[in-house]
Amino acid sequence: MRIILKNFRLVDEDTDMRGGVVIENGVIAEILPASGDCQIEKDAALVIDGSHFCGDALPVLMPAFVDLHAHFRDSGLTGKEHELPSEVLESASLAAAAGGFTTVVCMANTKPVTDTFEKAASIRARCDALGLVDLYPVISLTKGMEGKEISEITALPSLNRTKDGVSIPLMLSEDGKDLADDDLFLAAMREAKRIGIPISCHCEFGGEEAEASKKAGQPRKTWSRIEENNATRRAIELGKKAGCHIHIAHVSTKEAAEAIRHAKAEARQRHGLHGDFILTCEAMPHNLCLTEETAEKLGGESWGRVNPPLRHEDDRQALIRAVADGTIDAIATDHAPHRNADKETGSPGFSAFETAFAAAFTELARPCAPTAKPVIDLKRLSFLMSANPARLIGLGGDAGRGRILPGMRADLVIVDTERSWNVNPAAFKTRGKNSPFAGMEIFGKILMTFREGRMVFCA
Repeated sequence: MRIILKNFRLVDEDTDMRGGVVIENGVIAEILPASGDCQIEKDAALVIDGSHFCGDALPVLMPAFVDLHAHFRDSGLTGKEHELPSEVLESASLAAAAGGFTTVVCMANTKPVTDTFEKAASIRARCDALGLVDLYPVISLTKGMEGKEISEITALPSLNRTKDGVSIPLMLSEDGKDLADDDLFLAAMREAKRIGIPISCHCEFGGEEAEASKKAGQPRKTWSRIEENNATRRAIELGKKAGCHIHIAHVSTKEAAEAIRHAKAEARQRHGLHGDFILTCEAMPHNLCLTEETAEKLGGESWGRVNPPLRHEDDRQALIRAVADGTIDAIATDHAPHRNADKETGSPGFSAFETAFAAAFTELARPCAPTAKPVIDLKRLSFLMSANPARLIGLGGDAGRGRILPGMRADLVIVDTERSWNVNPAAFKTRGKNSPFAGMEIFGKILMTFREGRMVFCA
């Protein structure tokens, strides 16, 4: 089936031009110039003309977004996304598609914990049946996330192979339960190197220093900073020993950002010294846009609580600099839906799919005045939300996703970057109505999302 999208502003990591695309059988078959040949439309099953969308300004056609960090609530976590597994996946998948995401890595902190290949494959198969997004469940590093014994990752084949015909997970993680035992952590890292996939390190283990801070009654913002900073440095050093790919999740402090920047510079200078060691990291829109003042207004131990916490303005500015200088490799969501009652009693996390692009665009890439220069341009934002995340998990090849090129998968999103909207969590597709952006005006409205050339969301 042929689908034509014409008269758009095409933007990916390398492109910013007026044109269109031809989609055939779920793949981008051709890039159309601004004044395309009308003859090509004759056999098309569907033609979408961007000039009919947004008045004078053309809507933006971008690669759909790739999220390296989300939480899809599964069976056992009743009342989170919903009670039934199929509806858990349905509501979360709808929310992802509404946010422009078609590829999502979901964490293993389900009940039961996703610690076997069979559990991960089951979740993915049920999501595939919905056809809205590609879901890649991670497998935990240890059985039951108990930090005692390595999980089934020891039985996984190496990268680019399958087990019983099903693709293996593309990332490993212990979520927020960093392994306290250095030897066990190092053994898990060596398994990750053997398999050929990254470990997402959430960096929430601060050792004796953090425990002393807690016992002294210091506030969360103090001891959580110690946890993140110490755990970041520890993960980097162990990663060097293992020679594996370490991905630091949700960076939020200026110290962690600087430690990552320094380690990357050292790795470049001493290429090959630590074997195949690779260091990447992600930041979240809420940490790039908001501060602890927002959290306190919402309720520091209720609606404003997230792990890691919203930080000081100095930390936020440090993250923005890290985006600008290339220290940050990806923007992810940490989508974590909760019932209202759970947020009231302190469950950490925000529903983030449906605001992620607009919040990041508004803060980083939107020219807010004729003479104002954004932190990054829209091409760089596409790099951070599409092309580079796809590469980091092995999905960015010539026939992969994340760019607008012939032969790439037609995972695309149409965005009106001129349109502002007020965040109303009650209208979210996810059943978790917890957003720190509630009531705020942000720019960049997702109009349509396509997965393999099939429309999975329309505003």
